[in-house]
Amino acid sequence: MEKQYFADFELETFWEDTAYALKEYIEKPPSDDMIAAVEQATGYPLPPSYIAFMRMHNGGIPCNTCFPTRTPTSWAKDHVEISGFYSIGDSKPYSLLGLLGSRFMIEEWGYPDIGICICTCPSAGHDIIMLDYTKSNNGKYEPAVVHVSQETGFKKTLLAKNFEQFVRGLISDEYFDTSEEELKSTLRILRTGNFSSTLLTYMKREKHISFDRHLRNILLQLTNHKGAFALQEDELSYLVYDIQFYLYTQNQKVYDTTDYLKEYPQMLALSDNEISTNGYAASFVENWLNRGLEENKIISQPSGVITFSKEYEQELLRKVQLY
Repeated sequence: MEKQYFADFELETFWEDTAYALKEYIEKPPSDDMIAAVEQATGYPLPPSYIAFMRMHNGGIPCNTCFPTRTPTSWAKDHVEISGFYSIGDSKPYSLLGLLGSRFMIEEWGYPDIGICICTCPSAGHDIIMLDYTKSNNGKYEPAVVHVSQETGFKKTLLAKNFEQFVRGLISDEYFDTSEEELKSTLRILRTGNFSSTLLTYMKREKHISFDRHLRNILLQLTNHKGAFALQEDELSYLVYDIQFYLYTQNQKVYDTTDYLKEYPQMLALSDNEISTNGYAASFVENWLNRGLEENKIISQPSGVITFSKEYEQELLRKVQLY
């Protein structure tokens, strides 16, 4: 007798079919040909439970997004969080063969080729949920579901023995609502923690302005306002981007903006010390940089070195000292 997957499962209350989910994730139920195409492209057989689930609703954003863990992860001390399920298809960005699909995460982001990426996470690529085929005996039984984090050297954390167990184990983020406690902890770190070794080196070379003190004050104000430590596209975030660029260009020569974008994460985004945003949205930084170039705040000197203009540099230093 063929095994029945997701018997008595409440599908109607599982999914949150927003306009965003419909645009980015959800595809029509997969055909046999599409399933075969995905298996050929990924190199792995799709587990029957995954196929059965996607034939009921092919990808999307669930209402419950958290899965408890027994050990700490890069996301939290007791759980991981997902932002959506990849669909079996190729037309949506978050489909297995889509623009941001499973092979993209493995080939472009460096995730281990142990199976198939099945869920995106809120970290914008810095962690992911995968089907792990390393112990599935070439598909004779279903692969396990694991959390893999780029921030911890692609460490694997076992979540569930199979896909159905994972889906049924998802719970609401309200269960882990520790926002007030986390905010207090973040503010404490911003007051007393260390900046990255890179920023510390640059700050010590500044003789006339205490960037350590002023930057802390800016980050404290930004975090209190947002309720979390994150750099986005707002006035205070742009000021923090400015400070990092100023400190960097006072110590390193930049001839190509792409070179700076590669070095940017070492300062705050992926700091090697306590004060870190633990990730970043590259598009926000690129938009800040492009705006600076368009407004001639960032210019190319006759030598070819890219810096702030003298006028904007003076304006920035005055602004920083107000905090």
